[in-house]
This record gives sequence, structure tokens and C-alpha cells, in this order.
Amino acid sequence: MDSAAASAIPRGQVDLVDFVDWSGVECLNQSTSHSLTNALKQGYRDDVGLHLESDADEQLLIYIPFTQVIKLHSVVIKGPEEEGPKTVKLFTNKEHMGFSNVSDFPSSDSIALSPDNLKGKPVNLKYVKFQNVRSLTIFIEDNQGGNDVSKVQKIVLYGTTDWPTKL
Repeated sequence: MDSAAASAIPRGQVDLVDFVDWSGVECLNQSTSHSLTNALKQGYRDDVGLHLESDADEQLLIYIPFTQVIKLHSVVIKGPEEEGPKTVKLFTNKEHMGFSNVSDFPSSDSIALSPDNLKGKPVNLKYVKFQNVRSLTIFIEDNQGGNDVSKVQKIVLYGTTDWPTKL
């Protein structure tokens, strides 16, 4: 990890990738040749040649369950200048969401990604709304350039777990 990335990690927070339940991870409208694994899995997400890409239109709906309850503090969503995500809505503990019902639920937080965010600057979330998180749904509504294809190079979730707990 370079020093810029290390200094971007919020104090006391950890990369939650080790707590993702990979058997339940889903992404709707992903290109078969550019899947979510490229942006989310450690190792893949640091390869500049790999990315997640939308298929039929610019929207992506990503479901990430965790192996234990987490507290989410901030997110990094990297992407290219034009095709990178612009409006991102985050939902906690909502299973089986689809494009047809994503607008039926209030989001836990809504983010407008800036060019700095797309280069890797973390976005701090409304921390009180991200306690006791068992799953996270990320809805990428549109992209920076209004293009038909959205691209995500990297997704990193920072937060904490209650593990190990003291009895």
C-alpha cells in the first residue's frame, strides 16, 4: 500500500474486505467480462487493467452481505473521469432489491461523487445510519458523463467490527 492510500484510511477503521460473505455477493446489470470481482476483491481491485462495467445501461445494483455485523464509516469508489459513478445511493440491511423497487426504499445515504472521490478520496458516511450492518446495497444511479456505460475500478469499505468481543 502506498503512503497516500495508507493516509486515506480513516483512523481506527479497517478495510472490511475480509468480512464480505462472497457466496452472497451479487451485482445486477454487470458486464459478464467486467464483473464486480474486479472492483471489490483484494488483488483484483488494485490491478489498473481490471474494472466493473455496466451492461445494458449506466446503472448498477450491488449487494454485499457480511459474515458478521459491521459498522460502516466511509467508502472509496474509484472510477474513470467520464464513466465513473456520479450519484450513488447506499442501503443497509435490504435484501432482494432490484431496479424495479430501488426507489421504493429511502437510502441510508446518498453520495454525489467528485473527481477527487473517483481518484480514491474516501467519502465519509452518516455514521449513525451505518451501525449494525449485516449487508450493504450500493445503487449506482448514473455516471459523470451521462454515458450508457458506468465503470468502477475499485470499491473499498472502511469501518469496524465488534470482533473480538470481550465477555
